[in-house]
Amino acid sequence: MNSVQHIDTELDGYRARSSAATAEGAQAFTRLLRLAETRDSGQIVRVVRFLAATYNAQAFPLEPFELRAVDVAISDDMLLCLDALRWGQADLHTLVPDGDRRLQAVIARWGLRWPEGG
Repeated sequence: MNSVQHIDTELDGYRARSSAATAEGAQAFTRLLRLAETRDSGQIVRVVRFLAATYNAQAFPLEPFELRAVDVAISDDMLLCLDALRWGQADLHTLVPDGDRRLQAVIARWGLRWPEGG
């Protein structure tokens, strides 16, 4: 295999990983958003803060230690979302039906505050 073929093969692998991560991240984001919309517990406020950080990290900075304060299934979904963000094919809220409106409603419902001018 020559170097061009090797590069093409490597790029194909990256594209496949990116697509898989985006699909898995979309499913995980949907599950987390559904929890934020329907549940009410201490863990869920952490989920909401995570979702808000994926939406606008400048307004809602990500606190990585939140991953340690939720159930394993929730933190696994958070990690899937982060992997999807790493590949950067799409903003996660755009991958779910009416994601922008739903996420903004969850942010408001849980009392997260946008910074002044935000």
